[in-house]
Amino acid sequence: MADLTREYLTSAFASTSLFEAKTWQLSPEAWPLTRAEVTELEEIGTACGQFHLALENLYLRSAAGKNLLRNKPLVTPWVVDYLDRGKPQYLIEHARHARQKGIMPTVLRPDLLVTDDGFAMSELDSVPGGIGLTAFLNRLYEGEGNVLGAGDQMVEAFYQSLANLRPESRNPLIALVVSEEAATYRPEMRWLAEELQQKGRRVFCIKPDEIFPLSSSLCFDLEGNPEKIEIVYRFFELFDLENIPSAKYIFEAWEAGEVIITPPMRPFQEEKLSLALFHHHLLADYWQEALPGKVLKRLQKLIPKSWVIDPVPLPPGSVLDGPLVGGRGLADWRALGEASKKERELILKISGFHESAWGARSVVYGADCSKEEWQAGLAIALKDAPENFHLLQEYRKPKRLKHPLYPAVRGEPGSDDPASPAIKQGRLRLCPYYFVRDGEVSLAGALATFCPPDKKIIHGMQDAALLPCRIID
Repeated sequence: MADLTREYLTSAFASTSLFEAKTWQLSPEAWPLTRAEVTELEEIGTACGQFHLALENLYLRSAAGKNLLRNKPLVTPWVVDYLDRGKPQYLIEHARHARQKGIMPTVLRPDLLVTDDGFAMSELDSVPGGIGLTAFLNRLYEGEGNVLGAGDQMVEAFYQSLANLRPESRNPLIALVVSEEAATYRPEMRWLAEELQQKGRRVFCIKPDEIFPLSSSLCFDLEGNPEKIEIVYRFFELFDLENIPSAKYIFEAWEAGEVIITPPMRPFQEEKLSLALFHHHLLADYWQEALPGKVLKRLQKLIPKSWVIDPVPLPPGSVLDGPLVGGRGLADWRALGEASKKERELILKISGFHESAWGARSVVYGADCSKEEWQAGLAIALKDAPENFHLLQEYRKPKRLKHPLYPAVRGEPGSDDPASPAIKQGRLRLCPYYFVRDGEVSLAGALATFCPPDKKIIHGMQDAALLPCRIID
């Protein structure tokens, strides 16, 4: 194993199309995690799986008008109204289909901020990018020893989570379908497919317009011959269905039982506002009954206080379930626009089923913008509410950490040798990847995003370092 010099890393990234048009800061070391932290991540994965099952039960019972509790009445038609708002009827019916019951996404990835009080989960993604990127980094850094998901572990876990959906097929044909909206992730999906093909697995990365129907089956052309697709790994958001030319055929093949689609096309599983439902005071008894005690406590600590921006008029004298402004409850969300900078330690973002709902596109951090910008973001949230709700979430500030980085530019001040790393301060987002198989949620790797300390919203920007994780004693 070569030393992880700047030159070695640069050459490794340049030699594969996986990182086409992507740049970030480089480090000679994977991000260190203690064994206790890895154990906590495993427990978080279990909690995320339990949360998904409880969310499904909440949604389906609310839609059916059934009582949620064992010993007292709780009927919540407003929950299904929140989760179905703005969705086409055909997609709502598909999500509630009896064959979908108990079907979870095969990949779960929470976004965890590392704070002074432990992890804080800002999102729970079921259509995450970065699987190929993290698997590549795991392999690249495995010479350090104890890399989480080292070698082919993550690639294999991804495959098994998919192939397990067709236990009757020894080698199912799996299509990783990547839309044009998500095209920047196509290189890593193509890399995953090629890695699995080298192992003899029938996995192919294709575009939606390469799919065509043959009788009731779903097919694509492979070396001049139509090949039947058994499993579709959907790497596109559900708001994008109208732009998928083969969407009609995908639904028809699923209805005929000819193809399995994962993650399932169930929009309620992809709404960020589900985190606000977890904190909703009217649902406290439900979550207490639906979740094991240890899982409930884990999620209560993990998920920041969150609210749905719903501009429905209130009766006189009523106040919203929301943050305080000037020490008083809100009677109208517009009053939140007058919050002081200290009171604006809040994140505002669209919940889902919208082109701006991924990649931090709609995120507004109240304490990091002007009052006018905050009011403008709030006005958009209130205007969008008839079709797309926005989520308001307490901001938990990531703590300052240190890690060695190579200078962004050779000769950058702070390093005696322009090719040598220097210890830098920054803030961290950790994205563990969990793969679901037979209802079991397993940790297979984690991507650490180490950002400069002045960055308040952490994502995969070019001045951040993207790192795998290794376990230390």
